[in-house]
Amino acid sequence: MDELDLDLLILGAGGAGLCAALHAADASPRLRIGVVVKGLLGRAGCTRMVQGGYNAVLTAPDSLEAHLLDTLKGGGFINDQELVWTLVTEAPGRLLELESRYGCLFDRAADGHIHQKPFAGQTHDRTVHKGDLTGIEIMNRLTEQVAARANVTAFEECRAVELALDPDGRCAGALVLDQRSGKFLVLRARATLLAMGGGPTMYRIFACSADKAADGIALAWRAGLALRDMEMIQFHPTGLVIPGSLMTGALLEEGLRGAGGQLKNGLDERFMARYDPSRMERSTRDLVARASFLEIQAGRGTPNGGVWIDVSHLGADVVERNFKGMVRRCRDFGRDLARGPVEVGPTAHFMMGGVVVDPTCHTGVEGLFAAGEDSGGVHGANRLGGNGVAESTVFGGIAGDVMADYVVGAPERRQDAGGLHQSVQDARAPLGRSGGDLYALQRRLRDVMWEHAGLVRDAGGLTAAQAAVEEIEQRLDTAAVPGGPALNLAWQDWLNVRSQLTAARLIIASAEARKESRGAHWRDDFPAAGREPLYSVRVRRRDDDLLIWREPVALTRARPATSEAAPEAVEIGD
Repeated sequence: MDELDLDLLILGAGGAGLCAALHAADASPRLRIGVVVKGLLGRAGCTRMVQGGYNAVLTAPDSLEAHLLDTLKGGGFINDQELVWTLVTEAPGRLLELESRYGCLFDRAADGHIHQKPFAGQTHDRTVHKGDLTGIEIMNRLTEQVAARANVTAFEECRAVELALDPDGRCAGALVLDQRSGKFLVLRARATLLAMGGGPTMYRIFACSADKAADGIALAWRAGLALRDMEMIQFHPTGLVIPGSLMTGALLEEGLRGAGGQLKNGLDERFMARYDPSRMERSTRDLVARASFLEIQAGRGTPNGGVWIDVSHLGADVVERNFKGMVRRCRDFGRDLARGPVEVGPTAHFMMGGVVVDPTCHTGVEGLFAAGEDSGGVHGANRLGGNGVAESTVFGGIAGDVMADYVVGAPERRQDAGGLHQSVQDARAPLGRSGGDLYALQRRLRDVMWEHAGLVRDAGGLTAAQAAVEEIEQRLDTAAVPGGPALNLAWQDWLNVRSQLTAARLIIASAEARKESRGAHWRDDFPAAGREPLYSVRVRRRDDDLLIWREPVALTRARPATSEAAPEAVEIGD
């Protein structure tokens, strides 16, 4: 294996990874910074796919306290409140940095101020955007800026296969696979950032980038890190329904509902009146997605097993002017969003759980940091639309600053070479092997997770899912990957399924441990929120098994003023 020495290693090149690279590069142009990206720089991952926008408090009557409380209510109060406070206080500054320092151009109101639109679950219009293609604007500008930093090297079409640990258990970089050549590379670093994004692609229908496989979660698990709230998978309520197309699940953004879009079942009823009559379609994603699912399960769905979203009553010119990307996407499939209803349904979108971190992005392993969707705690049981890209850029920037300081005087570390050689052998094991159908295993995993660990769960289904995942893991060990290592897409998919299985195992175990319904986690056998003190579900590796426990939630900044089951009002703490 070739080896290369760096100061900072950033695994992932979405909003978190690129902001980290820029902050670290600007802190010291002498730092050697490597950015590993599974695809092409600026063209891969989920940040580029962000449509809706970026939550930040800019003007009264909105306030930091209101953003905090909206986020906590949406998250069922199991969020890490110090992480949330960091998000809401840092987001305005990071947004202005994106515009004034990095060149992002966001939409303006008639008076020249940055325009902010309404999003579900929020008490104020605080979502900044660039039409409905906000992520493309942010990623294009960040990519340009990274390319202009001479001390940042991009390792394109490479994937991290294992974190490198030194004999004392500290992070020393990562083992990386060059997908083009099929060769392995050891990137040694004094500080490493996990910013690979989650991506619940272990479900039948998903909205995230298809290159995602929860690789960062799998790496963290194998390195012995504690993870939290892995049961909390966000299903976005409005994924396109396109029979026979891989585009099924692609999002129609939340701004449609914020602007007055109506959801109707196959009987032409605005069904949200049954589930949240006060907020209707502007209810939180978890509730709207579950309501849509239940309508479909009750036989009140559309002909293709979805529901309708209709914004045509706003006027075709309004829809075409404000939602250009969504109109174009629908027209690609013969749907006219501006003039009639379009079929949509729930789609797996985001992982609220992840690595346990503190507000400075430190993890439980020395020298290893995490930011973005690889980390957990900011969103609790449900993420508000617009908080995702804000989280990535806020904590990515913090990680870059902290890591640049951390490596000053930090010694170079030598990894455990024997462990990495074993990781190479494990990764190469399926090459040239004859055996079972890899893609049949992946389809089965996705079906099992959708049916038994999806929007509605119960003990029997979770037990069945656990047994199925264990069987699929055993069969993966004999699955065939024909061909050699270079440019072998089947081999990359085998590695994807390995990561997807790890994440699935953690989701199922955590879902079984949370015997209540809260946010995105709905237990049909425990339909009410628990009355015991609020808790986070934690899990970590113990040999080849897992250790799972509950951690009390620290109510450091706000607490429910009514019952924990329905925190409608809060009191700000000291």
